[in-house]
Amino acid sequence: MKRFVVSLRGAKDKHGVAAASLQEFNEKAIKQLDVDPMQGPIALVLAEDGTIVEDEDYFLCLPEDTEFVLLTGNKKWSPCMTDGGTMWMARESIDQDDVDGSLEIPRWKVLAAQLKQNLSNIILFSESDFQALIDVQTEELSREIAIPVVKAEMLKDTLQCLLDRRQEERQSKELLQLYLKAVNKDGTDASTDETDSKRLSQRESDQKTQLSSHVITILREKTSPYLSLSNEQLEAVCAQDTNALSVDLNQSLEHVRNLQASCAEQLQQRYEQVQRLNSLSSASQAKRQLLP
Repeated sequence: MKRFVVSLRGAKDKHGVAAASLQEFNEKAIKQLDVDPMQGPIALVLAEDGTIVEDEDYFLCLPEDTEFVLLTGNKKWSPCMTDGGTMWMARESIDQDDVDGSLEIPRWKVLAAQLKQNLSNIILFSESDFQALIDVQTEELSREIAIPVVKAEMLKDTLQCLLDRRQEERQSKELLQLYLKAVNKDGTDASTDETDSKRLSQRESDQKTQLSSHVITILREKTSPYLSLSNEQLEAVCAQDTNALSVDLNQSLEHVRNLQASCAEQLQQRYEQVQRLNSLSSASQAKRQLLP
């Protein structure tokens, strides 16, 4: 049984809930917040980034004291900014009708808010997230995260190193896969996969996934796409229907199953890294408190 924190959209009050399963947590959260489940749809999202939590395995992988927001009706998660954009509050949900596309918050500010809340969130960023922060002026990044300019410059250098490392890792895997494909090339199997893919496309042409065109392009064109996706995008890929995703990508079912398994593995590795960093941070803070 794990401890979690839950609140309603826009509410300051937070409630602690202990649960051993996603269903138990949902039931307790609804009761604690005095929400009537008959008044409309209810969604449970991470307060950190708005990820909808519906999968039991994903829920069990979350660390203790993870904060959730309970959304009701047509309400939607969104980051909240106050004090002229220099101080970030905890994220909250807002009504979908209240969202104004002309006032959309830049992606880099959302990422900066996540880093300000917990620096270990950097592990969950995609390559495009890294690039978005690297392209920001150092002074702006310094103000947004509330750190000295020198440290902001060091942070950008770290992001560049991580970006280079991921790109090198992806390129190495792509070269290895191309080599193995050349060595083990089997025309019969390739022809069979192509035929299966065409039949599947004709049979299920009416099925569509909920993924954006950007994610679909990455999944189609990159040999190791999971290295280029954020944790939210990885979660979305894992949640898609295998048949529908096979149609969108024009790939065989076996290929899509392997792709979703790789995305799930990458997501798990990132969250495990975050948990390890959080544990090290907690141990370091405890040690400092014990020092005279």
